Amino acid sequence: MSNSPVHTHASPALFPVSQDLTRLNTLGLASRADAFVTLGDPAQLPALSQLAREASSLLVLGGGSNLVLPRQVEGLVARVAFKGVRLLQARPDAWLVEAAGGETWHGFVEACVNQGWDGLENLALIPGTVGAAPVQNIGAYGVELEERFHSLTAWDVREGRHVEMSAADCRFSYRDSVFKHDEPGRWVIVSVRFALPRPWRPVLGYPDLQRHVRLAEGAPTARDVFDAVCEIRRAKLPDPAVTGNAGSFFKNPIVSAGVRDALLSRFPGLVSYAQPDGGYKLAAGWLIDQCGWKGRSLGAAGVHERQALVLVNRGGATAADIMGLAHAIQGAVSERYGVRLEPEPVVV
Repeated sequence: MSNSPVHTHASPALFPVSQDLTRLNTLGLASRADAFVTLGDPAQLPALSQLAREASSLLVLGGGSNLVLPRQVEGLVARVAFKGVRLLQARPDAWLVEAAGGETWHGFVEACVNQGWDGLENLALIPGTVGAAPVQNIGAYGVELEERFHSLTAWDVREGRHVEMSAADCRFSYRDSVFKHDEPGRWVIVSVRFALPRPWRPVLGYPDLQRHVRLAEGAPTARDVFDAVCEIRRAKLPDPAVTGNAGSFFKNPIVSAGVRDALLSRFPGLVSYAQPDGGYKLAAGWLIDQCGWKGRSLGAAGVHERQALVLVNRGGATAADIMGLAHAIQGAVSERYGVRLEPEPVVV
């Protein structure tokens, strides 16, 4: 836990090196970059822009938890390692907290809970970094990042300048943001600010939380919710350090009420959730499970035994193996339900 500003005093120079990326992506795919740099200090960002102008492409790497990497990554790879967490302001209505882009997301959430800056506990144990969280607009157990987001500072690699961005600038939607649509490598997220609500109220609407014994009695604290979310996730999801995976591999598809009603008439067990705009979010894991894919493998790529949304590396899988399995699942779900599943990870 550091209350220091978000910077260090490393040399601003950057010297690309060859780097094995196998341990820098949670799927554990064997991959290598010929030109790799680590960003430990925002003062190095102008040097990054200079290198990027000379490179064929730029891949910005956080925790590597949302990536499908090829055996050889062309161009320049820059890993974001800025550190620092600090309270900017204690307002009557919110704690305004800032974290550097290279902080691990789960470590940041736990630090906030420890400090009494509550409101992110439902997002515990999501892999990846703080800087990657707005890119994906992460969400879990009834809380979406955009509900707690205040603003961020990004480096525009192309223009060579810092940019302050609001939620509107980020164009958040379900597991989506402006960063997914701009040219790859344009943005490095330097730091992110969150407005954590005061007074705090637990968000317990998600069925798994409603059923959890820790939360069923009395008035649960943010620490209680944090611990419960960690228990639920560990019971359902494989640890990337043990079994290579990228978390949920597919987005939950959103369909119109008419499509959902037609599907429900044919498949009475269909799992769906009403959306504010009148549409419905379908449970992708249920669709995949019903098509018989849970626990199955194609070569070294497989579907996790307990959570059909998670594709795993059974050992030695390549990007082609993972994507071959993903395409087979997409075909099966499309054929049976007429619904197109969209992958969450970025395929490099």
